[in-house]
Amino acid sequence: MQASHAWRGDSAVFDEGNLVSHAGLVPLLELAEQTGLSQLLDEHVRFVDERVKSGAANATPKLTSIVAGMAAGADSIDDLDVIRAGGTGKLFSGVYAAATLGILLREFTHGHTRQLSAVLRRHLLALAARTPLLAGIDERVFIDIDSLLRPVYGHAKHGASFGHTKIAGKTVLRRGLSPLAVTISTPNAAPVLAAVRLRAGRAGSGRGAASMVTEALNTAVSAGADPANILVRGDSAYCSGKNVTAVVKAGAQFSFTITRNPAVDAAIATIPDEQYTPVRYPGAVIDPDTGQLISDAQVAEVPYTAFTGTRHETTGRLVVRRVLDANTQDPLFPVWRYHPFFTNTTTPVTDADLTHRQHAICETVWSDLIDGPWAHQPSGSFPANAAWTILAAICHNLLRAASTLTGTTRYTKARGATLRTHLITIPARLARPQHRPTLHLPAHWPRAAAWLTLWNAVFAT
Repeated sequence: MQASHAWRGDSAVFDEGNLVSHAGLVPLLELAEQTGLSQLLDEHVRFVDERVKSGAANATPKLTSIVAGMAAGADSIDDLDVIRAGGTGKLFSGVYAAATLGILLREFTHGHTRQLSAVLRRHLLALAARTPLLAGIDERVFIDIDSLLRPVYGHAKHGASFGHTKIAGKTVLRRGLSPLAVTISTPNAAPVLAAVRLRAGRAGSGRGAASMVTEALNTAVSAGADPANILVRGDSAYCSGKNVTAVVKAGAQFSFTITRNPAVDAAIATIPDEQYTPVRYPGAVIDPDTGQLISDAQVAEVPYTAFTGTRHETTGRLVVRRVLDANTQDPLFPVWRYHPFFTNTTTPVTDADLTHRQHAICETVWSDLIDGPWAHQPSGSFPANAAWTILAAICHNLLRAASTLTGTTRYTKARGATLRTHLITIPARLARPQHRPTLHLPAHWPRAAAWLTLWNAVFAT
């Protein structure tokens, strides 16, 4: 493609006040209003003692402005200025400067972040009632809990400390902050965030997990899930007595990776070799000559009682996946590596293993957020960063809900960056023929059908 004109150096001017760079914010924020986001913020987020006079005035429109900026691609406080460009101020009321929004974030305390967490849960329920965000929740539900360490730099970040993380399979110490998140998903719906909490980098992975699991279970049940159809999954950091008891008390099922210890190793040693069954993973390759899977993964199970001698004692199944050690070349004396997990499900052992390994779906949420609002922790104030983290979760759920209204299957599980590019970042010109606002979008836009389907689904009700 080549330029069709010999442009002069002075032929580009930023002077059009009716152009909108993110027209997708119109149906997105209308969906937010229809699901009561502003009302929830009014009810739950209250400021009574501002450190900066009027710093928290008009908190609700300021917070919705932050969500809108995140949906438009902002990953720092300065980037929130994107919502003030062109005719955006004519489409929405309560558009604030980035500096003003930063002042509001710095007014947050721990109590205010808990209030914002209540908004996150209630708004998720409202989105699930308004859209097919959690399609199939009455049949099967997965709740996944996980954490990560987000590195930060400099000495101004309150709460930043050294914690353990893995890079290229090796455990290293990095200075950062550690968000803990719980997602809800179904076989037909992408994971959404039921709860998220920012912690210091040195916080243990499982710190505060039991209360967040309980919150997520209550949220899923309120959204229409049967506790008996809920499976809570997590890695070994969350296989604790408190977490397992919380799940069992709610009437749900659990599937947690369990740490190897003498008791677990003794249970594994009781499994005879002939009891191990080959497991076929999605995308497995079959040898064309033998017809056998090119894989050495095998699974077996044995009854197991965890947390013996405590009030959290629980009996379930120890499902063990074993694979040949890559460093072992002698076929006569194979050396196996064992990967056990503890569960109370009743599905066949191979299905239990496949379902447990799908816990990795929560990594898609991490990647979406890191590609978007979580690219930075934008403030030196820990409560401000905690509020930013929760607002990013609200934005994530809102984008997911909007994607389910496009009538396009690919968008229901698309990356967050894809949703922002295809549904939000669409240029438009604002006109007012006969005093009726009209958005003129580009002709031959490749995603016009999906975008108009979203528009009609939002504004037709």
